[in-house]
Amino acid sequence: MTSPSTPKKTPPSARAGAASDVAASYEAALEELEQLVAQLDAGQLPLDQLLTRYQRGAELLAFCRSRLEAVENQIKVLEGGELKPWDAA
Repeated sequence: MTSPSTPKKTPPSARAGAASDVAASYEAALEELEQLVAQLDAGQLPLDQLLTRYQRGAELLAFCRSRLEAVENQIKVLEGGELKPWDAA
């Protein structure tokens, strides 16, 4: 006999290593975030979908920020502890 209750899914933010589960890469997260912003800006979604997409966007934004911070820290190490301005020219 099986139990009548089914196990509940743990939300991504509550899982260990959640940041790596959010997106495959910074670029993928940024692309999805841009799509979500376009959907939210269109204003054509029902309220519950707006909330769900807003929450997903917040997860993606946190993921992107953490990836950028990690890269910045790596650059500081490579530059001997001093972050130098980027010269893209």
